[in-house]
Amino acid sequence: MTRKTLDQWLTEYSLSHRHPANRALHAVCVPAILFALIALLWSVEIAGVRAAYLVMIAVAPFYLRLGTRATVAMAGQLAVCVLILAFWPATVPLRPVALGLFVIAWIGQFIGHAIEGRRPKFLQDLTFLLIGPLWVVLK
Repeated sequence: MTRKTLDQWLTEYSLSHRHPANRALHAVCVPAILFALIALLWSVEIAGVRAAYLVMIAVAPFYLRLGTRATVAMAGQLAVCVLILAFWPATVPLRPVALGLFVIAWIGQFIGHAIEGRRPKFLQDLTFLLIGPLWVVLK
């Protein structure tokens, strides 16, 4: 099995993201989905550890293998998510907000792909779910 480089992943992802409206929707929706996912996992604990942290640790080797650029880009995005969550106001219910954001952002993604006229890349390979946040930051 050949391993793709970061540039190969980004180039392939870009093939389904050429239309300006799709690109704009992704620039907003991909970070929103990432935040919503981390937020949904934030209050879940496994063996006393936030599930959000466990997921971050689980995907870290993928980004580390792609190199410093990918690792720093993802670490930065995840750090922003954690900072927002660390200061999330107790008076605002996190789960419903995160779930609503998650659903709305995915709808935005699919609208973008309808405009583009191409299927999302993750339907071809789920690894593209890990590439999307990098693409938004690095492209």
